[in-house]
Amino acid sequence: MNDQLLAETFVELADNLVADFDLIDFLRLLTDRCVGMLDVTAAGVLLADHDGELRVMAASDEQVRLLELFQIQSNEGPCLECFHTGAPVAVADLSTQTARWPRFTEAAHLCGFGAVHAVPMRLRDEAVGALNLFRATSGPFDPLGASIAQALADVATISLLQQRSTQRTTVLNEQLQTALNSRVLIEQAKGKLAERQGIDMEQAFSALRGYARAHNRRLSDVARAFINDDEPLAGLGA
Repeated sequence: MNDQLLAETFVELADNLVADFDLIDFLRLLTDRCVGMLDVTAAGVLLADHDGELRVMAASDEQVRLLELFQIQSNEGPCLECFHTGAPVAVADLSTQTARWPRFTEAAHLCGFGAVHAVPMRLRDEAVGALNLFRATSGPFDPLGASIAQALADVATISLLQQRSTQRTTVLNEQLQTALNSRVLIEQAKGKLAERQGIDMEQAFSALRGYARAHNRRLSDVARAFINDDEPLAGLGA
């Protein structure tokens, strides 16, 4: 494990405790760093909206995003179980869980995943979402890696609830609703850019994210501007 990258990641996540931040980009950073540091193939984040419904908020690649969506739509899977119980769910070999999650295990197999480890994103005893780690090969997850994943999830949860307020539930709902609205814009912009430039959805996201970071702008603002065509965005045109 890259100790320097681990330290930098915790610093980046903690920085958001005292600064306004772009939630979608923040959560994507979380998934990307999990893949970069831990022995996992892909990672995703599910968060609950103000009605308690889980939403896919970030994924390290398009394939795992679609698998996370499938979990929600089919209402089964380790990530949902993790959220509802507030406890980690570790499965070293998904092929042994066909009776438990028949549709999910089949979908995960088709996506090339053999193991999963889901950790809750908690505020005290209340889970607000889950950080989900997928690996192509079966086998137990490294205990140290699992502990680090939980620590990252905990820091991310604190960052999510950074505003110092006694009305924490209201703050959470407002932040999540804003993020959900941003997610819709970003998905629309990804689709438009992918079609316009003849690239895949992951490449489109990387282009939008790269532009936002290079110009010190929110990802959602760049997505809105691109959808509306109301300003020139050099490098994102036809």
